[in-house]
Amino acid sequence: MSRLPAPSPRLSVIAALMAIALVASAFGDPPRAFVIGAFSDVTPGQLPTGWTAMPLGNVPPSTYETVEQNGTTVVRARADDSASGLVREITINPRDFPVLEWRWKANGVLAKGDVRKKSGDDYPARIYITFDYDAANLSMGERLKRRAAQALTSQEIPLRALSYIWSNDARSDDPVPNPFTDWVMMVPVEGGTANVGTWVTERRNIVEDYRRAFGEEPPAITGIAIMTDADNTGEAVSAYYGDLILRSE
Repeated sequence: MSRLPAPSPRLSVIAALMAIALVASAFGDPPRAFVIGAFSDVTPGQLPTGWTAMPLGNVPPSTYETVEQNGTTVVRARADDSASGLVREITINPRDFPVLEWRWKANGVLAKGDVRKKSGDDYPARIYITFDYDAANLSMGERLKRRAAQALTSQEIPLRALSYIWSNDARSDDPVPNPFTDWVMMVPVEGGTANVGTWVTERRNIVEDYRRAFGEEPPAITGIAIMTDADNTGEAVSAYYGDLILRSE
């Protein structure tokens, strides 16, 4: 009986590499991006699945709707002595996707806006990232403060959050405590009128910003929100938001 020749070592290596490629193809490469706000994928007038209104007590709400601009669906937000947001709850490890990328356009800034005053805590555009901070780490005073704040809203009060803001006069991206609570640290990424009326693409490293803001490692991300508000200044402003994407690098 004749025997088939044994495969050469070179062919064996090639076969092994092909097998590895097939396995990788079957399971897929680890995702390098996670689209949180796929606004461009929806029909104008609709919102992506998973996004819900975020009211702020009895404050009149801002309005949010998807519209078409330059052939792409984006969110148009308008505030007139009002405040509310759109939020999506997620659970994700920020070390897997540390970079947040987004586009936004502000149609103006608020004359009375001031990052350090409660009366000026309004912005044409901001993006919140909330984190799963352990309440057991709060002091007794902080626990009482949380209980009082929670009584005013049906929304879960975040114990740690980053807020990327478009302010009217910021000259630095150093984190600034929110004037209402230092559980929220605001990071000015746009300031003034230089880029008003222009689409601007932003990229921020959430892990690095959290470390700068709170001096510790970030826990899991629990949600993201977009917000255009003008209730403290009593003014009116509008802005647009494009897709929001978390990237691995």
